[in-house]
Amino acid sequence: MAETRVDADSANMATAMPLHVIMSPIFRELENTNLSAAQTLRAAFFKAETAHQGLTEEIVLGVLQKKGIDVNFLETMLRMSREFVHECAINRPEAEFRDLNEKAHGLILILSRIPDEIGDRTRFLHTIKETASAIKDLLDTVNLVCRTYPQQNKRRILEHQKKEFVMQSKSFSDSLKTYFKDGRSATVYESANRLIHQTSAILQTFKIVGTG
Repeated sequence: MAETRVDADSANMATAMPLHVIMSPIFRELENTNLSAAQTLRAAFFKAETAHQGLTEEIVLGVLQKKGIDVNFLETMLRMSREFVHECAINRPEAEFRDLNEKAHGLILILSRIPDEIGDRTRFLHTIKETASAIKDLLDTVNLVCRTYPQQNKRRILEHQKKEFVMQSKSFSDSLKTYFKDGRSATVYESANRLIHQTSAILQTFKIVGTG
């Protein structure tokens, strides 16, 4: 039952990424001029997204289409994902959770650089090495934090989410192999966005299971 809830919340986070990545920075900027309006608008968007998953993406794409703006949505989401770190952080004072935040955010920031570096083979290869190292560091930290949870049900939920992350990491690696064969960046962008989602889902899962 708990795993079902985590999977549902994880899926919600995936479809709501445009809300977090695109709209949340706008809400934060609006707070500087009209806090009340920003809070009301944020609450309305989150309520609507919860009721109709994917609504924010539809709205954003609809506005872009109406304005005649042609953008690569996957690439744009990836570039803007660095804003996502503010939305998925674990608010815990313990050193291990601060380290977990740091490792997850570091991976997201590396992945967000891919559109800027994919056209330069040398820089991109360096980014790939950085990504592999960041994935390993995050998994090592996840394993350490998991050991602080003696309850078997919570450990099982966390292990399940860790496996999902590992699977997406392998999928990202496969997308890179495909890219070096056919040169199509869209596959890399899509897989990188999914890896960012799985990274945020790890933090989200620790929030859901609570303290150890």
